[in-house]
Amino acid sequence: MEPVTTSSAGAAPRVELLVRASCHLCEDAREVVAAVCAELGERWVEQDVDADPALVATYSDYVPVVLVDGVQQAFWRVDERRLRRALGRPSGAAR
Repeated sequence: MEPVTTSSAGAAPRVELLVRASCHLCEDAREVVAAVCAELGERWVEQDVDADPALVATYSDYVPVVLVDGVQQAFWRVDERRLRRALGRPSGAAR
């Protein structure tokens, strides 16, 4: 499943992957996020942190970062099991 854009129709994706160009860890994270989201039928979006000064200020040293329902779940390395657990909760559920 390919990432969707924020302008795609329908509900916003639950998973956001924050990346930057030429980042080998980002490539690894993208593979994990894509596989888990495809398996669970979840939509996801990818965003370049360097395109947003607020994201650079918050996440620059931690890229790649995975957010689920707006809550940071991982940085640098994405654990497949942890991502699955985070996605097992309905959107908006208590964290």
